[in-house]
Order: sequence, then C-alpha cells, then structure tokens
Amino acid sequence: MEFGEEDLLACCGSTRFAHELAKASPFSSLHEAIALARDVWFNKVDVHAWLQAFSAHPQIGHSPPSSSSSSSSSSSSSAHSTSAQWSKGEQSTALATATSSSLQELSEWNARYKEKFGFVFLICASGRSTDEILSELKKRYPNRPIVEFEIAAEEQMKITELRLAKLFSTKAKVSSKDDQYPESTASKKVEEASAGKTNQNPTRTRPPITTHVLDVSRGSPGAGIEVQLEIWKGRQPHPVFGESDGVGWAFQGSSVTDNDGRSGHLMSIVDSVSPGIYRISFNTGKYCPSGFFPYVSIVFEIKESQKREHFHVPLLLSPFSFTTYRGS
Repeated sequence: MEFGEEDLLACCGSTRFAHELAKASPFSSLHEAIALARDVWFNKVDVHAWLQAFSAHPQIGHSPPSSSSSSSSSSSSSAHSTSAQWSKGEQSTALATATSSSLQELSEWNARYKEKFGFVFLICASGRSTDEILSELKKRYPNRPIVEFEIAAEEQMKITELRLAKLFSTKAKVSSKDDQYPESTASKKVEEASAGKTNQNPTRTRPPITTHVLDVSRGSPGAGIEVQLEIWKGRQPHPVFGESDGVGWAFQGSSVTDNDGRSGHLMSIVDSVSPGIYRISFNTGKYCPSGFFPYVSIVFEIKESQKREHFHVPLLLSPFSFTTYRGS
C-alpha cells in the first residue's frame, strides 16, 4: 500500500520523518510499515525531527489548534487536520473521565513539565483516564532531561504506530471492501474505542488481554518494564517451531508496567477478541541487566470458542528463572 508524505505527516509531525518513510513506500503490510517507521524514527532522523514531531501535539487535555492557523501549505494543512482529528480521538477517554479540578491540575503540571524540559508532555493517551495520565506525568517529572527526551520519543513512536494502523485501515476501506490487509483490522482495535468508531459500547471494563509482572526475587511488583503484544499474521496458520518468525508478527500495542507491576492497555476494550496466536514480550534485560534473560516472550493461543473470555498472562520473574500462567 502506497502513502505520500502528506499521509505520513499526519502520523508523525516531523517533515523529515515523513519524507524518509515515504521514500520506502509502498509497503507490503502494516507490519512492514511499522518496522520501517521505527528504523527511520530511531536511526535516520535527528533530534530536531523529534522536537518538531513533539511540537505537533497539543497538551494533554487541550484541543488541537485549527489547521488554518497552523500552516499555509494546503498539504501540511490537510495533514494537520487529520492529525488533530486523531488526537481528539486519542484523548477522548481522558476528556470523558476528567473533572474541572483534574483538568486544572493537569494544565498546571503540563506547564511545569514544559518549563523544565522545553517540550510538551507526550504520552500515548489512547484508553487512558485523566488520573492515569496525571499520575504518569508526575512520575516522569523528576527524570533527567536526557532520560525524558528518550521516553517522549518512545511515546511518539507508539502514537505513530497506532496512526499507521488507522491509515492502512482507511485506505483499505476506500480501495476495497475486502480485507486485503488483515494486520490493519487487528491493529485498528487499539484505537477504535478511543476514536469513537465502534458500533456499540463494550460490556468489558478492561482489555481482553492483560498482564502484570512480579519480581519474585524482591517480593515486589516489577515496575518500569516495557511490554509489547503481537498477533500472528504470517503466511502459515501458526508459527512453526524452529523456523524464523520475525516477519509474521503484527504489532498490537505496547506499554510500561506501573508501580503495581501492571501494564497499561495493550489493546482496546472490546467484547470479542480476535482468535489467534498471540505473543506478549517483556524487556527484562533493561529491567535486570545482570539477569539471564535479555527479554522474555510468551506465546499463547485464543480459540474461536474463547474469544469472549478474559486472558491475564502474568510474568513471575527472577534474575535466573521465570514462570507464567493463565489468570483471570
């Protein structure tokens, strides 16, 4: 599927990023587009591109500026308009759960954050309440600027990935009613609820797949561990043991465990989860550099008859062993 710079600028507000990624278009799949986007973002653009992308976002809890006042170029104005629409959807949960006092506190902390770091507080807000966002802002505020700069770049990449999924889904609908890009259908679920595009309100109160990490060596939650969820979308129905499977996995969502060891939403809240093979991965090497496991991946299957059930897949971790189970 082919996209131009204007399309990609709506996904990430860096003109250099959009230019570099557009040169790699067309993409055979959403998974390929995300992999290339990550390479461009982390390896082929400079810090000025990062700052330009950050500045394209409104403060959490604020409405994006109108496109007419932000750009004189028709193409960049169109990209800004699309980005603003997506941003409004991404913040819908936060705004729906906000009170006047929480919005005031969030505004004050946003200003404090920007004064310290020089850029807007950036977080993948999809599915997060105002209280969750405010808590994360306060937790990140004491960081050193160089640390926070990297965290903000990671959050921008999460947003970019979600918007690429939307881009694929939108173009697939325009070009054909057939599901030519199944990855986009799966990944779209991460954002559908917050963008207000679902046909009905789910009865679940949490995503169908959740996790937490317990550091059994310390007897405490494993906080600050990066978590990523993927679904198998390879040519074969199942990944084959012993064969390389890197290109068959499609990104679903990512998060970082909180002080209770629980991750944020790895997918949207839907009543019926897509059956298939899932892989949840934990960046244990970053959490415990002296440990035996650079990362841990857990692969599990959800069958057609189980798609309305809940799947809690925790990780019980120590430096030289780990275990898991299916919880509820």
